[in-house]
Amino acid sequence: MYEVEQLVSNIWGQGGSSRKSTVLNPADGTPVTLLHHSAEEDVAAAVRTARQAAAGWATTAPAARAAALHAAATAVTEAAGELAELMNAEMGKPVDGAQESIMAGAGTLRQYAELGPTHRGRALAGNDEAIDLMAHTPRGVVAVITPWNDPVAVSCGLLGAALVTGNTVVYKPSERTPATGWRLTQLLAPHFPDGVLSLVNGDGSVGAALAAAPVDVVAQVGSTSTGRSIAAACARTGAKALLENGGSDPLIVDAGVDPVWAAGQAAVGSFANSGQICVAVERIYVHRDVAGPFLDALAAEADRWAADLGPLVDRRHRDAVDDQVQRAVKDGARVLRGGTVPSGPGSFYPPTVLADCTDEMAVMRDETFGPVAPVAPVDSFDEALRRAADSSYGLAASVLTGSMSHAQQAWRTLPAGTVKVNAVFGGAPGGAAHPRRGSGQGFGYGPELLDEMTATKAVHLEAPPTGW
Repeated sequence: MYEVEQLVSNIWGQGGSSRKSTVLNPADGTPVTLLHHSAEEDVAAAVRTARQAAAGWATTAPAARAAALHAAATAVTEAAGELAELMNAEMGKPVDGAQESIMAGAGTLRQYAELGPTHRGRALAGNDEAIDLMAHTPRGVVAVITPWNDPVAVSCGLLGAALVTGNTVVYKPSERTPATGWRLTQLLAPHFPDGVLSLVNGDGSVGAALAAAPVDVVAQVGSTSTGRSIAAACARTGAKALLENGGSDPLIVDAGVDPVWAAGQAAVGSFANSGQICVAVERIYVHRDVAGPFLDALAAEADRWAADLGPLVDRRHRDAVDDQVQRAVKDGARVLRGGTVPSGPGSFYPPTVLADCTDEMAVMRDETFGPVAPVAPVDSFDEALRRAADSSYGLAASVLTGSMSHAQQAWRTLPAGTVKVNAVFGGAPGGAAHPRRGSGQGFGYGPELLDEMTATKAVHLEAPPTGW
């Protein structure tokens, strides 16, 4: 069993709190990680250390910061197999998929290592005696709070962007994947000066203490409720809140599409990583013209996915997913596949297909974050757009259509940060988006994340009067 340490004041050791917790393997319930929670004093000390190191790191040459990030990416790549085993043990993602996401995280570190030294500024035309600059400078101390569902890739994105732009970081991984975050920090920290990267551990109370501390940015990926608490804390301290939170991402299946192909896309979007993906497909609107064959094909897809699906992160989360399913059935949804908690160890839940769903059901309205595909029929593309847009979230949306005009209408009108046409996942490596509504605020990933991690300073330079 792993016994996780914190990195505070440049010293590895156990958290100062008397609280402990144990992470259980979601596949069989065996203990994996013993977590000693950090105390409030640990959080305060980590922030002080980061503040003391901030000036030196901010004035380090951008090329040197990039070289450190490249070296860190190499360390992550070399340890990808080990990290994948850790992820599998703590949150259940199959090892092959975990290793793929870890390599994506290493690639993100390299992307920021390349982008950092060329991060943009502007020169403005003044008069012959003056010049004006719009210069980007590090914000200072960044608190990074990350989730359990993709712990390495998400962390690499936020950590890489913060570090390469000259900020120091206090990092708190999820209490559900603490050993993964601990090992990632062990791989990264040696490539940076003392104090540039610190690690604190624990549950939401530790995250709340970090968000309320005197930091300059709080970058969080996680639940909407936690994001709103962080936004409130930042309003009190003046820190910048950078949030990617929950979603109830719609998929629209237009008339005229191949229903078997569309069902394959829907299955990937709903069942990959057991539905535990921020931009997973959470609700499906299918045109009545193709609804019958689509549902048959989606049920067959669920059968194919059943043998390879990993467990949900824990039984508490599985109970929440099943509760949404059972309430939908009580309210009239038909179960085509799945929908029952299996016997045996672990927190497994089958790929589930629900037909005849309505927008009033929690499984359509709220974030499920499990392998559930709730389907509602629609009579027109306009109806699908209207119902897809009627949500308190705005993270992502997908549209499957053979009509270019419908594709244009969808991406222009759907109130989501990302709109994907004819693919539920994918996108260029440098892509970035603004989540909306309850899904967060600020850019995630891409060159724009470097803008979020820096402050823009206007500088006016004018020559002194002649004769001095």
